[in-house]
Amino acid sequence: MNTAHRDRFVLDALPGSERLPRFLFDLPELQYPRRLNAAAELIDRAIVSGWAGRRALAFPGGAWSYGELWRAANRIAGVLVEDLQVRPGARVLLRGVNGPMLVAQWLAVLKAGAIAVTTMPMLRAGELTQILDKARIGTCLCEDVLLQDLTAAAEACALRPRIVDFSFNGEDPGGELEHLMTAKADRFEAVATRAVDPALIAFSSGTTGTPKATVHLHRDVMAVADCFPRSILETGPDDVFLCSAPMAFTFGLGGELVFPLRHGAASVLSPSGSPDRFLDAVETWRPSVVMTAPTAYRAMTARAAGSDLRFVRAFVSAGEHLPASTLQAWEGASGGTIINGLGATEMLHIFLSSPAGRAPPGATGRAVPGYVAAVLDEGLEPVPPGTVGQLAVCGPTGCRYLDDARQANYVASGWNLTGDRFVVDDEGWFWFQSRADDLIVSAGYNISGPEVEDAVMGHEAVLECAVVGAADAARGRVVKAFVVLKAGFAGGPDLTGSIQDLVKRRIAPYKYPRAIEFVERLPRNASGKVQRFALRDPTPRDA
Repeated sequence: MNTAHRDRFVLDALPGSERLPRFLFDLPELQYPRRLNAAAELIDRAIVSGWAGRRALAFPGGAWSYGELWRAANRIAGVLVEDLQVRPGARVLLRGVNGPMLVAQWLAVLKAGAIAVTTMPMLRAGELTQILDKARIGTCLCEDVLLQDLTAAAEACALRPRIVDFSFNGEDPGGELEHLMTAKADRFEAVATRAVDPALIAFSSGTTGTPKATVHLHRDVMAVADCFPRSILETGPDDVFLCSAPMAFTFGLGGELVFPLRHGAASVLSPSGSPDRFLDAVETWRPSVVMTAPTAYRAMTARAAGSDLRFVRAFVSAGEHLPASTLQAWEGASGGTIINGLGATEMLHIFLSSPAGRAPPGATGRAVPGYVAAVLDEGLEPVPPGTVGQLAVCGPTGCRYLDDARQANYVASGWNLTGDRFVVDDEGWFWFQSRADDLIVSAGYNISGPEVEDAVMGHEAVLECAVVGAADAARGRVVKAFVVLKAGFAGGPDLTGSIQDLVKRRIAPYKYPRAIEFVERLPRNASGKVQRFALRDPTPRDA
């Protein structure tokens, strides 16, 4: 079947079939037609289902129904095709905070048969230039308050993209996009893309160095909507989602757009901010599903003890490992438990999780229905229960890097190798040990950095902690902890000894951090993940 993509740049830059993982479509809900446009499935089908009057989006200052979102997406698609000459397969960069116009634009890009490249609002010109060049982007839709860095980035590109500005909620008559939309029809027939045509490019957050461009297809978008939210969250039309992540990250794309629209639910779009501001949004909007990172749950715990959060039926954690101490503290403060999840940009969304209360505290869970997971040795053979190995997964989604030799590092023998070290127990529960490069070998012992972090964070003075291996002449490497203290505590030899003593009591003494450095903050990427590779870098860091 011929592709609808007239611009074949992305199709031609994808890995060959021999370098792709194995894909599974065993569940009945994962049987998709050969012609599939994900945006049409998410918004057009809602109108056909009679949901035009149902609330789709809530945001500071207003709300949009499914009908209003549908009309806005159709008009933007008309602008893309008729005024900006965007062809099927072309890449369109989206830059804005989480808001209704950003959602409408993402749907419009897919309806026009183009490929959405959503970017973080906080990215600067140099980072944006890399994205523009890597994806060969010709058209950008940018929120008016974020134009400066994108304009500078465009000027540095060999291919100068066209930039069209817009306002947060489409009410600024001065925005070029809004002006162009006024002349467009409310209806737009979605391009009849193939299920295997590219729909989006997600740039990895770069926790291990240079970000990679990961391509996902129209069927991938539908698959993540038909796996985790259906089987683990049991999402229904009465749900209201609130997610802290920017829509540029696939965690946010799922929680803010794909999951709720697929199931007729609503999404609250709250511009990202501090954990306190996020908890303010939770209390204001009263969502039924809350999605954020472990760091935010830990930061919100003290205040949650004085809040009534019983209206939330599902707290979801992803983005990094959820320590047992954070889970237990949140349960004690909020009265609710957290659904732990592991996802990856390469897999599009969460593939390892379990329903609330099912997994033992500290376990990540089991493979989400639709996926298969295993713990393998270096020869890609399964290891016995209780043995540390590399996590391997396959399912309806998988890694497709855009013109990147690192595809061979992520995919082997049909498996997606996520770069995580896990143990699976006799009952089939998966327990996170570390990222592959976070496993510390000291004097012959294998030590899990996250396990030590969890023990360190049990100290009353510790707010945050990151553990890495540091070079040592006698032991090869030793455990080193970078510690952020709570207000009112000061670092020094006495506190160092106190933390070390606690760790020795909580876990095997050989795992304790022989070096502790007190810092004002931990280095994080734009999605909030701790960049441990920066802590291992011997070059000076900003305090």
